[in-house]
Amino acid sequence: MVATGFLSNFVGRRVLITGHTGFKGSWLAFLLKEIGADVMGYALPPEKSESHFAALGLDRLIHHVEGDVCDAARLASTMAEFRPEFVFHLAAQSLVRRSYVDPKTTFDTNVGGSLNVLEAIRHCGSVQSLVYVTSDKCYENAEWVWGYRENDRLGGHDPYSGSKAAAEIVFASYSRSFFANRREFGAATARAGNVIGGGDWAEDRIVPDCIRAIRDNQPIVLRNPASTRPWQHVLEPLSGYLLLATRLHASPDSFSGSWNFGPPSTEVRTVMEVAETIVARFQSGSISVSVDEGRKHEAQLLQLNCDKAYQLLDWRPRWNVDHTLAMTADWYKAVFNGADASSVTRRQLKDYFSELQ
Repeated sequence: MVATGFLSNFVGRRVLITGHTGFKGSWLAFLLKEIGADVMGYALPPEKSESHFAALGLDRLIHHVEGDVCDAARLASTMAEFRPEFVFHLAAQSLVRRSYVDPKTTFDTNVGGSLNVLEAIRHCGSVQSLVYVTSDKCYENAEWVWGYRENDRLGGHDPYSGSKAAAEIVFASYSRSFFANRREFGAATARAGNVIGGGDWAEDRIVPDCIRAIRDNQPIVLRNPASTRPWQHVLEPLSGYLLLATRLHASPDSFSGSWNFGPPSTEVRTVMEVAETIVARFQSGSISVSVDEGRKHEAQLLQLNCDKAYQLLDWRPRWNVDHTLAMTADWYKAVFNGADASSVTRRQLKDYFSELQ
C-alpha cells in the first residue's frame, strides 16, 4: 500500500502496539507495516493456532515480543529500548462471558495491565501520541435506545465492563496527575462498538461462532438473538484510532480526552439478523436458539453517540453494515477456498483506504 493522507504520518515512525496478536491488533499491525511504519508488537501469544496473527505471519514481519502487560518490568524495558513515538494500547481480556469465569484475570489485565502501559509511558519520553483503547461497554448501560456520549456515566454490570470502566478512571488519573503538563504529548481513550471482520476466531463472538458452525456442518446456536449491537468492520475503528493518533501528535491539547467510534443508528442489527446474513452469504448453514435460564447478564441494547468524532475529527464510517457483513463473510470464504490470508487482508485494506485517499 502507498500511504497517503493521514496515513503518511506513520511512514518510518516507530509504533508500539500492545495486543498485536489479537484480532484488532493484528489488523492494525499489518496495516502499519504495509504503509511503511516501524512496528513493534508486545502481547501474549495467540490463544489458538488458528488466528489472524498466525495466518499473516506477523511474527516475521514486525518486531514481535511475547510478553504480558501484567509484567510491568518487561513492558517498561521493552518500551524504553524501542522508544516509540506512537503507542496503541489494545491488549485486553475482551470476552464478557470469560470475565464471569475468571474475573481476577480480567481485572488484572484490563486494569493492572493498562496501568503498567501508562506507567511505562510516564518514563518513556519518546512517546508523543497514545491511543488507549477501552470499550463501548465502559458505560453504565441503562438499555437506552439512544447512544452514549463520552461524558456519560461509566460503569459495568459484568466484570469485563467494570474493568473497562475502571481502566478509563485510571487513565483519567494519569492524564491529570502526570500527562497534563507534558509538552508534545497527547493521550486519548477510544471506545468502539462491536467489531467484526475476517480473521476473528475468538470464542463467544457471533461471527466466529457462525463461521465455525458452517465449516463444521453444525447449526449456529444463538443465546441472545434479539440483542442489538452497532456492528462495524474492524477497519472502521482502526481508521479512527489512526486518525486520532495523528491529531494527538500534531495538537495534543485539542484532541486529548475520550472518543467514541461507531456506526450511525441505522446500522444497528440484531444477532439473529447478523447470523441470517452470514448464512445467506455462504449459502450454507442453519440457525437455532438456545435459551439458558441461568445465563449471566449480557447487555441487550448498546449504542454509541459519535458526534464528537464526526464533527471534530471529521471521521466517518465508510462501509454500511450490509457491506461490512459481505466483506467479513467473503474473507472467510476466500481463505476456506485456499486464498492466502495476507493477500485477502491486503486487498480489503486497499479497498477500504482507497476511499480515504
